[in-house]
Amino acid sequence: MRKPRVGRMVLATCVGSFIIGIFYFQSNLKPGAEAGSGHAGWQGKSGRSPLQTLYDGDQLDLSAAQATHQGRRELLERACQAYTRKRRVLIPEDLKHLMVDDRHGLLYCYVPKVACTNWKRVLMVLTGDGRYADPLQIPANEAHVAGNLRTLSEYSTAEINHRLRTYLKFVFVREPFERLVSAYRNKFTRSYNTAFHKRYGTKIVRRHRANPRPEALERGDDVSFEEFVYYLVDPHTQREEPFNEHWERVHSLCHPCLIHYDVVGKYETLEQDSRYVLHLAGVEDQVRFPTSGKSTRTTGDMAAQFFHNISPFYQKKLYSLYRMDFLLFNYSTPAYLRFR
Repeated sequence: MRKPRVGRMVLATCVGSFIIGIFYFQSNLKPGAEAGSGHAGWQGKSGRSPLQTLYDGDQLDLSAAQATHQGRRELLERACQAYTRKRRVLIPEDLKHLMVDDRHGLLYCYVPKVACTNWKRVLMVLTGDGRYADPLQIPANEAHVAGNLRTLSEYSTAEINHRLRTYLKFVFVREPFERLVSAYRNKFTRSYNTAFHKRYGTKIVRRHRANPRPEALERGDDVSFEEFVYYLVDPHTQREEPFNEHWERVHSLCHPCLIHYDVVGKYETLEQDSRYVLHLAGVEDQVRFPTSGKSTRTTGDMAAQFFHNISPFYQKKLYSLYRMDFLLFNYSTPAYLRFR
């Protein structure tokens, strides 16, 4: 009986060492302090790391972009201090959304429904073997194939700490309810998303529809937005399993109060913020972030239409669920909500 106990103790010690190491370096993070260490020459045209480019400039003569992103960093830090009651340590699961570009010193936390397909395409171009020169040459489904890009969770503790200290860390966020409506529209109203209909739609129909038809229970392809909201705010949902990443909160995917993000891009200023990141990486002449001419983006007016039939009671419960994303990223409470 002693050997298994020893094995468990060794495993616990190893996991504990991983967690403690990440916590120590995060709590002592000094942006840009080691940005040039351990790399003989970055692939950007300046030869400097993106973190050096960001923090080594003259802070008395900030460009409009620099000032904007400094303001976002400071606001996020204040919000974390105000609304995070206690810090916790990072665990490997926290790092699975952080994509790594070792050539250019970039860490990108991807958030579904915030242009993550195009950002993955860009990173595949930057880290690839030259097979793709244009991000739009990469099929959307290929951009999401596991293994095309490395995640930070795949590295050793020492490698993780080094990258957290010396790489430019960036994330793109979006008005929470516009992102939520976009996720609903894509996953529950498109006929080709049969996997989501089977996986989540049938469960939602079974639990939140009175007297469902047999075909609805089998296919799950006609979930209403109101039923989707019931599913999200039902306490049983998260007790059973974590939210799917398409409607999981950004603060739960990317942990912005534990990881110091150097650039917080916004979907509302996607093109400008993407150019800024590529400029910091020194690759703006090598790759362009794809622009979208689509007119089907979910807007505030469209989100208001979806929320029209949601009762004030459920509007309040849903807002409470996504409140931290509103607060951390400086999004106002939508004017169309009726619980206030």
